[in-house]
Amino acid sequence: MSQLKTVLVLCTGNSCRSQMGEAILNHELAGLVRGISAGTAPQPKVADGAIEALKLAGLPTAGLYPKTVDDVMDQDIDLVVSVCDNARESCPIFPRPVTRIHVGFHDPHGEPLDSFLAVRDDIRARLVPAVREALGL
Repeated sequence: MSQLKTVLVLCTGNSCRSQMGEAILNHELAGLVRGISAGTAPQPKVADGAIEALKLAGLPTAGLYPKTVDDVMDQDIDLVVSVCDNARESCPIFPRPVTRIHVGFHDPHGEPLDSFLAVRDDIRARLVPAVREALGL
């Protein structure tokens, strides 16, 4: 069995899109990748709408909390996916070369639950295939 590839989903606040991305990757690509997430300027907590959207899809939310890029910098990351333009612009320099892709998503922060559900489904529809392609899975 090949080693799991570590995918960092990077956003600004690490409270919404990147958290949903982490949970979805860990579910959809279980056994192939280990999804983690971080933010360039993390919020104090994961957005309630993001947690609710994940729970409604039957996805686990335990262990999801906002992290800084520094918190994950020491991990062997195989792929960095920025999910907001701000994170793409300010993407940190990693200690070793790492493949980067950008898959942008609408930020539902402060919007009704329907927005979170739409973004969750968009992440599932576009992020998973993009990660598969980038890693050759």
